Amino acid sequence: MSPNAKRALFAILAAAGVLALVGVMLGGIVSKTPFVPKPEVHLPPQPVLAADAQEAEEAHKLPDRFIITNTLLSSWIATGLLLLLFWLGARGVKDNQAPRGIANMVEAVVETMYGFVEGIAGRDNTRKFFPLFATIFIFVTFNAWLGLLPIYPTLGFIEDGEVVRHLLRPAGTDLNMPLAIAVVSFVFVEFWGIRSVGLGYFGKFFRLGSLLKGQVIDFFVGILELISEFIRLVSFTFRLFGNMTAGEILLLVFTFLLPFSFPLLFYGLELLVGLIQGLIFSGLTLVFVTLAIQPHGGEGEHGGH
Repeated sequence: MSPNAKRALFAILAAAGVLALVGVMLGGIVSKTPFVPKPEVHLPPQPVLAADAQEAEEAHKLPDRFIITNTLLSSWIATGLLLLLFWLGARGVKDNQAPRGIANMVEAVVETMYGFVEGIAGRDNTRKFFPLFATIFIFVTFNAWLGLLPIYPTLGFIEDGEVVRHLLRPAGTDLNMPLAIAVVSFVFVEFWGIRSVGLGYFGKFFRLGSLLKGQVIDFFVGILELISEFIRLVSFTFRLFGNMTAGEILLLVFTFLLPFSFPLLFYGLELLVGLIQGLIFSGLTLVFVTLAIQPHGGEGEHGGH
């Protein structure tokens, strides 16, 4: 390491140490008047428009109609940014020229995801499953990363000097978004299972032949598989919702207790968590649909084994 690099590294570490010390002194652990206000956690999304917010406050619940919430607005922003990113990436692709800049990054991401899908689902099924896999992975991951921007916990509507509701909030912390994606994943898996196997797809759930042969355990195994199909909706939903909400609360609490340098460690952790959650959600969808399209043995085969 060159002397200049060593001096730069020492300066960065010294600055981080000073910020950490200042954070301890001004944080909620030591200071009676913390530098960062005490965070308030709101599990339900908050309306953006004042009229909707007032109605929700009076009824103690969100209005029973379409309203724009801070999580919905965040998902719209994420969608718009993704469309812009891929439009710029596609625009940068030219014939007989290697992609550069954004186009090169987009191509690398798409090729990596495409290879991942091909390795699990096989070449014949890659084009069928890749669009949904890529959509879920990119949307979930990008929403998680976008929510780490400092404007999310700070930008809001102020009354009497306090933020009464936030303008933006990570979409993954709203139960509706994970549930919506889980429903799409469920329908996608069942659709391809029925299309590939036909009505015989339901044979793995309703093993009436096994019941007539006295193979009661095999019959109940099919019932358990049917239940597990619907349990998947719950597990998909609350896995993503729980991890995203817990990450947001963790950052808010540590920013209150130890502001400045300490929360940066958890920002790095949340970057990894967002990536992992996107991969888990999309990856499990891919695995389940790959299993669903496999021909199922007849009930006689089950009995023979």
